[in-house]
Amino acid sequence: MPGTEAGGSQVKSAVRTVELLEFFAARPGMHTLAAVQAAVGYPKSSLYMLLRTLADLGWVETDATGTRYGIGVRALLVGTSYIDGDEAVAAAKPALDHLLADTTETVHLARLDGTDVVHLAVRQSPHHLRPVARVGRRLPAHSTALGKALLAAHSDEQVCAMLPETLERLTEHTSTDRAQLLEELRLVREQGYALDREENTLGLRCYGVAIPYRTPARDAISCSVPAARLTPEHEQTVKHALFDARDRLVYATRTL
Repeated sequence: MPGTEAGGSQVKSAVRTVELLEFFAARPGMHTLAAVQAAVGYPKSSLYMLLRTLADLGWVETDATGTRYGIGVRALLVGTSYIDGDEAVAAAKPALDHLLADTTETVHLARLDGTDVVHLAVRQSPHHLRPVARVGRRLPAHSTALGKALLAAHSDEQVCAMLPETLERLTEHTSTDRAQLLEELRLVREQGYALDREENTLGLRCYGVAIPYRTPARDAISCSVPAARLTPEHEQTVKHALFDARDRLVYATRTL
């Protein structure tokens, strides 16, 4: 790990703090010290002191025994502050409301973060049969319509450099073949939307479009439809509504 002195170097304790918070954020629930140590690899004594400090400050919580650890409430406050202060998220609210009304399906606004997409806003479908959706959820870009719409905004060379060597398989329909993914991204560029064919969640098909208020696009919107409710007519409704929402968002974010 880099030292703490030279300009441009990383401060070890700060890096470890961030890595710990990211560990807990990616793994909900409570974890033993041994489990955390096995995952992050820090010396047990320094890890314990860091966890106790973060617990005292409210960034980490412990159970009644004081031996298991999880993400604390202050992390929620920071995450909420990020979303509340983001101009693109604020500008997207009317377009997301229109998209929900036009499709009656669950809709998302998400942002590309490395090789994942992170949900920034959600509108829940009024139907009883609907996907579980929440703000802050992180998913691999290659297995989602949101992610593929955003990856398609980059060149093939950039995509290859961005993606991990091994693509995670989330369902039996997830493609882990990089060449196949690149071919699909070429199709996304041609047709203007991306499709997730039960690649992230079985029984759920998603449609996504990128919002080109930046180059390359970093945000996208999607509509998730249970396969049991998807008809050819409904599919066309969803696509048209997504393009309309995209145009609304481009107009709403024109000054950003």
